[in-house]
Amino acid sequence: MHTQTGADTAPAPAFAARGSSHYDIILTLMCVVIVISNIGATKGVVLGPVFGDFSIVTDGGFFLFPLAYILGDVISEVYGFKAARRAIFTGFAVAALAAVSFAVIIALPGFDDDYGQAKQAALELALGPVWQIVLASLLGFLAGQTLNSWVLVRMKEKFRERALIGRLMASTGVGEFADTLIFCAIAAPVIGITDASGFINYVIFGFVYKTLVEFLFVPVTAVVIKAIKKREPSYGAAVPAGTPEG
Repeated sequence: MHTQTGADTAPAPAFAARGSSHYDIILTLMCVVIVISNIGATKGVVLGPVFGDFSIVTDGGFFLFPLAYILGDVISEVYGFKAARRAIFTGFAVAALAAVSFAVIIALPGFDDDYGQAKQAALELALGPVWQIVLASLLGFLAGQTLNSWVLVRMKEKFRERALIGRLMASTGVGEFADTLIFCAIAAPVIGITDASGFINYVIFGFVYKTLVEFLFVPVTAVVIKAIKKREPSYGAAVPAGTPEG
């Protein structure tokens, strides 16, 4: 005679359907953050010296990009892994469109006076490398955000609604490490980082900074997640993450 265990009787983790205005708003914000971060990342940034001769090496998108992961956490926790994956692919479709648009704008013939030539040169310098940044961002964010979402959702299967802050922190650490390493490996030469010490500085600061920012915002992220859950009529229906609705 088979006796049901706790695993047999435990309800599936709850998720909301993605056909919701809340999901649309969060997805739109994520796309905007990705595009702006990719443009900002074409600029190398040196902060310091912080102490002695040591300076921090990063890029112009460093202050905004962590928001993309915070929004990804919200989508993963509220709407599930499939909805998060759709958000990732949508974000990079938009980023790819932006990169193609910049390439077309640069290729179009402009005014041949001094001012027109100066603007053309500025566009080429500022927006020309964006496609390489998009590639770095695509591969890094695709790997990192997928791992982030997967870890968060799998932990939710075990803990259900409990330990939200712990789940957010654990998934963030895994996702950000993969993202930072892949992104920096591709983007470093584009923004002018060519030596090993500069690259290590770039990777370490990027990982530590983005992870700390997300850790600091975890309480806020948790409050936002709980508020959205309360306002999502379909959340109580326990939509599985693997279904078309999740």
